[in-house]
Amino acid sequence: MKKLFRSRTNKVICGVCGGIGEYVGVDPTVIRLLALLLGCTGTGLVAYIVAAIIIPEEI
Repeated sequence: MKKLFRSRTNKVICGVCGGIGEYVGVDPTVIRLLALLLGCTGTGLVAYIVAAIIIPEEI
């Protein structure tokens, strides 16, 4: 069973995009580009911060 974690090895800021990329099986760069596009809106930035707080770090 897969679990969502913030990545320790593939992180740029908090590891959220790296963790989501590993969970979904997509290159984290694609997830980072999508996060950048959503980050241009206020809700995208808030969603990233909330995800960084809620998603646990990889063990």
